Amino acid sequence: MADAEDIVSRRSRGLDRAFDILEFLRQKRQPMRPNEIASEIGAPRSSVYELVNLLLRHGMLDYQGGEGRVFLGRKLYFLGSAYAEQFDLMRECDRMLVRLVEETRETAQMCLLEGNKYTVAMMREGLRPFRISSSVGELVPIPWTASGRLLVSHLSEAEMLDFIPPEDFILPSGRRIEPADFIAQVRQATKDGFFTFNSEVENFTHCFAAPIYQSDGVCIATLCLVAPREDGLRNRSAYIESLVGASREISEKLGFGGVQDRANRASL
Repeated sequence: MADAEDIVSRRSRGLDRAFDILEFLRQKRQPMRPNEIASEIGAPRSSVYELVNLLLRHGMLDYQGGEGRVFLGRKLYFLGSAYAEQFDLMRECDRMLVRLVEETRETAQMCLLEGNKYTVAMMREGLRPFRISSSVGELVPIPWTASGRLLVSHLSEAEMLDFIPPEDFILPSGRRIEPADFIAQVRQATKDGFFTFNSEVENFTHCFAAPIYQSDGVCIATLCLVAPREDGLRNRSAYIESLVGASREISEKLGFGGVQDRANRASL
């Protein structure tokens, strides 16, 4: 019995480490050698080499870049495609992003939490020469973003401070956001149903975010617009109207009944 439990435990640890390898490469976004991966994730080289070979055999990794470097494999593309076909939220958000671009001509995004970071999950470029440099899948500290004020709105003050690493309150400029100020912005954004500000990451841009709520009132994603700062401020009301309308439509399809529904659930 003890031997069987030990085998299950080893397999579980191996599975966890295989996922660590895939997630590490996703974040690094470049091919790497197995010994480099082992060093970066703090795992024994022997087990990393063994798992890399297993993932290569199953198409989860492919050789890329020469000198034994590996990166995410084509099998993951097919798995992702199957996921996208079945996940209605992704299809609906993509449709809404197209609509937002047509209505505003600005870059539209769908954003999520990935662990304790923010990431752009989908993006449609705006119908203008202006382009932004945000990358789909790039992990960004929550307080740096407009969406961050909405994606943690279901947490208590203590839960927010436990969830967001202290160093993430330091902006790219070196200025520190006071956690109390961030929490106040979260609460106000929840009441308003949107949040806008001059981007802390992209110079000369103004960002808009509106929440997508699931049936229990938790914000599971946001729809966003990123506009040149002057255009964003000049068209602020129109952009908010388009964005909030789109996010409300998706929330309703997910079973969320609106502000009153959230208030009723909070009182239970």
